Amino acid sequence: MSLTELITQFLHQAKQEDQNLFPFIANKETFNSKKDSVYYSGPYWNEKEIEAIFYTVLKGKWLSSGDSVNKFEREFSKKFNKDYSVMVNSGSSANLVMIAALKKYFGWQDGDEIIVSCVGFPTTINPIIQNNLKPVFVDIDWDDLNWDINEIEKKITSRTKAVFSSPVLGNVYDLKRLIQICSDFGLEIIADNCDSLGSKWNDRYLTDFAVAASCSFYPAHHITTIEGGMVSSNIKEIVDVARSFAWWGRGCYCVGQQNLLPNGVCGKRFDTWIPGYEEIVDHKYVFTNIGYNLKPTDFQGAIGSVQLEKFDEVHTKRRANKQKIDSIFQKIRGVRTINELPESETSWFGVPLICESAEKKRNLVQHLETNRVQTRNYFAGNILMHPAYKDVDDYTKYQNANKVLDRVFFVGCSPTITVQMINYIEEVVDKFIIKETINLSRTLSLSGTSATL
Repeated sequence: MSLTELITQFLHQAKQEDQNLFPFIANKETFNSKKDSVYYSGPYWNEKEIEAIFYTVLKGKWLSSGDSVNKFEREFSKKFNKDYSVMVNSGSSANLVMIAALKKYFGWQDGDEIIVSCVGFPTTINPIIQNNLKPVFVDIDWDDLNWDINEIEKKITSRTKAVFSSPVLGNVYDLKRLIQICSDFGLEIIADNCDSLGSKWNDRYLTDFAVAASCSFYPAHHITTIEGGMVSSNIKEIVDVARSFAWWGRGCYCVGQQNLLPNGVCGKRFDTWIPGYEEIVDHKYVFTNIGYNLKPTDFQGAIGSVQLEKFDEVHTKRRANKQKIDSIFQKIRGVRTINELPESETSWFGVPLICESAEKKRNLVQHLETNRVQTRNYFAGNILMHPAYKDVDDYTKYQNANKVLDRVFFVGCSPTITVQMINYIEEVVDKFIIKETINLSRTLSLSGTSATL
């Protein structure tokens, strides 16, 4: 019996003994509406990912980044139309080393500016600051919650070098207009693609239009390797520099099987690599950047290869679930959903919901959570309102962004959400509508006002 067959047999026997294996897979295929919760997302896994972990740990040549990570990097690049990719330990780390690599490649100076939305997740902003660049913020468009493209052009100065795009929950803004602005002013487009893996504009991936792109493999995201991230580009030097920053600042660029070559890919692993030092040194211990250690483990790469095989299914299910869940929440008076533009094909990370008031959001979120339907804020809202960023910019200048925490939240559309769960969400929403109608009737009755509800 092969090792793969032995692993499969073991997992089968383990499931016979314990039905509660893999408790981290939050949304089970069997859903009990009386007690189970609908989680907004989670790993879309089965035994294949577990088998990949076992096999890589038992038979892999290296526990840290090795052949499996290198294989996943190449597969990911091919799938998403990039020539080169480097895997790191998180999407946040991907942003960190990507910005560092771009700064070095383009020769950006401390204080140069990158335009970014003031609403989103902090690790889109942090790497700009951490690399001694200046984030320049724009407000959001209340129609789609993406950055206001009308504001972008107004914020461009002689020190502006790039725009850092992070589409809201995967939804695409008017990319054609952004491309024109960047072309007119000679700016680079950088893609924080952590929420929008697979989203397209005119049948092309969003990342096709970016000089470099990051991705996250956190459990809530489109595909997951437990933790993990990727930096991708068609420019080899950018990825090589990003890899260097992620691998202690090392100059050597050998990966996977290349590391086993006695003299490296360059053919001169042992040479006079250090300027001013005439002795022979091993290139694996020559450091060209002040870097970090942000490497993933090799079994995470093996998981990534399995997950990548499921990506098209994940994309289709997320889009279908979003459409069904939209139709449910559209029944609530004072709640608005967001649609994609005709030119786009969004790989939705979640279902954004805009409420007419803070009270409406508060009541609806409380009702959903009480009835075991998980919700999430639209991340930080205006990031400048938070204590860590109070000295970065004045949050009061961004009026639309300041309404986000009051009025916006999202629910999931993960492929882990089944038809039974969607039916349950509809039951919960219908109860909310009935409760609101009763409350409104009572209010009108007490005020002596009659109305047709």
